[in-house]
Amino acid sequence: MTDSRPYFIVLGNEKGGSGKSTTAMHVAIGLLRLGYRVGSIDLDARQGTFTRYMANRFEYVARHKLELPSPIHFPIERSKAATVDQQERMDYDFFMMATEEMSSLVDFVVVDTPGSDTYLGQIAHSYADTVITPMNDSFIDLDVLARIDTESRAIKGPSIYTKMVLEQRGKKKARDGKDLDWIVMRNRLSSLDAKNKREVGELLEEIGKQFGFRLAPGFGERVIFREMFLKGMTLLDMKEDPEHKMTMSAISARQEIRDLLRCIAPEQVKGYPQKVK
Repeated sequence: MTDSRPYFIVLGNEKGGSGKSTTAMHVAIGLLRLGYRVGSIDLDARQGTFTRYMANRFEYVARHKLELPSPIHFPIERSKAATVDQQERMDYDFFMMATEEMSSLVDFVVVDTPGSDTYLGQIAHSYADTVITPMNDSFIDLDVLARIDTESRAIKGPSIYTKMVLEQRGKKKARDGKDLDWIVMRNRLSSLDAKNKREVGELLEEIGKQFGFRLAPGFGERVIFREMFLKGMTLLDMKEDPEHKMTMSAISARQEIRDLLRCIAPEQVKGYPQKVK
């Protein structure tokens, strides 16, 4: 028997440019395409990449009179109240209000968080069932997850972001009695530097064992993702897109998205949907 409440998938990484919003959009549309009911929340409404992506979609769909699935979307901007206590109370209330609004309407809620440490981001991680952390495949970006000795490559300890995830994981367990599933996806994998890619992969395996995440295939560095953003489209919409060109790069990118969805395994937490779109 599946849980009746929505399943929360939170995109988190306290470093900009990792592909959180692109991943959030493709996960949301991918779940809709599988036949699930989906809501989405943008907690980085000031930057607003996820919300702009969604707005571009609505505009493009209206202009071309397309019938495409879209999630119920809520942008939430950080409170500007006078004190920190008031700000945190308002942030918490707005987040809970948005989730309550969607609770009976959706199977999944996809949440995009800011690329910095915020109270809203912490709340989202504490309510996450799955956290997805996209990271660029480099030694520089490993710093998001752990402190690495530059000479020995030994793991010295968790990063600030990893400490936050572990803290919110503990709060979730205490509140709900449930653990969160943490997925790290390796974006922008290069096929040229095999040695670097192998070393990063080996370190990620070790970090994952220490701090409790599993690895998932990510997205390659492809121009098509930026092109899709301007239209609010995803690689899963290309058959309906009047301007689409099904190149080999697009086919490969679409397969990367499907691989990530298989890693999330929505059918294991919500069963199979009644109707596939």
